[in-house]
Amino acid sequence: MCCSVGFARSLGLALLPLALCCVLANLLLLFPMGETTYVQENRLANYIWYFGGLGGGGLLMLIPAVVFITLGKCSCCWNESLMMCGSVLAAVIGLVGSGYCFVISGLTLMKGPYCFTSLGWKYPFADEGGRYVLEPKMWSQCLQPLHIVEWNVTLLCVLLGLAVLEFIICLLQLGNGLVNAICRPCCYKQEYSLNA
Repeated sequence: MCCSVGFARSLGLALLPLALCCVLANLLLLFPMGETTYVQENRLANYIWYFGGLGGGGLLMLIPAVVFITLGKCSCCWNESLMMCGSVLAAVIGLVGSGYCFVISGLTLMKGPYCFTSLGWKYPFADEGGRYVLEPKMWSQCLQPLHIVEWNVTLLCVLLGLAVLEFIICLLQLGNGLVNAICRPCCYKQEYSLNA
């Protein structure tokens, strides 16, 4: 049990910086190149307001991180099977949060930035299916905010990568928790029969 608890705690410690990076990346998306005028004038892509990194990959991810880190600290209150079941539930919450972050970031990347073009404010890459990401020559269509395509592509790719890492970590703990919740009672029976 102590090995699985130690493993869960290390996973929780790994989740904390990932969650903080998701929050930071999402906040940076709200302020292209550090400018506050675009958020005040509501000149940002719609999906950015869904807060995939802030909510899903960030704040929601703090729940499994805290549960994994504190696993076993209050053994007086919980038996080991309940403790592992709690970590499984927290891992499921983490999977939902990282999945939400991944989907929202992917949709935002596919649609492209909302920017000022020669035809006014619009989504110039909305019908491209995300191909614009691999064709930097097209990026000059966005005149304002300056370098918005590079800004969005970089931050959204970071969010996608962080969401995948968070998903893998929560999946590992889901497996760890399920194995321990199911197999631990069997181990107790074997130990009891050996001692008897």
